[in-house]
Amino acid sequence: MLKNAPVVAAVKDAQSLQLALDSPCQVVSVLYGNICNIGRIVGQIKQAGKIAFVHVDLLEGSSRQEVVIQFLKIVTQADGIISTKPAMLKAARQHGFWAIHRLFVLDSISFNNIDKQVAQSSPDIVEILPGCMPKVLGWITERISQPIIADGLVCDEEDARLALAAGALAVSTTNASVWPLAQRR
Repeated sequence: MLKNAPVVAAVKDAQSLQLALDSPCQVVSVLYGNICNIGRIVGQIKQAGKIAFVHVDLLEGSSRQEVVIQFLKIVTQADGIISTKPAMLKAARQHGFWAIHRLFVLDSISFNNIDKQVAQSSPDIVEILPGCMPKVLGWITERISQPIIADGLVCDEEDARLALAAGALAVSTTNASVWPLAQRR
């Protein structure tokens, strides 16, 4: 799906969720919510016929323990989990979720640790932040076998196109002006 519609609508509030539901994006990353409303948020995404990923590290009221993955399996129809924590990603895969490992590449140390981080979590997809570094994204695609989503500071269509040209499978952005690119590829 991401090959055909390579833009993930990242949503941080109810207003951006509604925009994402009306957008051509087929995948929505939920970057907000709490244990009381996450089921409803994911339900809206699924009702719109879209794929829902929940960033579990940002879910208010949840523990930072693996039990939150069981909770999400019981109360939502989410398709995948985004996390910076390898243990959460392993638990997500055990419960049938897609596992997206969010990695921040800030310097050569974090870049050189990518292989180790990915080996620990065995994710389905790796999300790289910031996503506006085409040269670095190219290096990363040569180092790991998992598909990459470029995220963070993807400010406009040019950033998105450069990330995709560098080898990213998709880009994720909260910038709704980039979301129409999902249908033009």
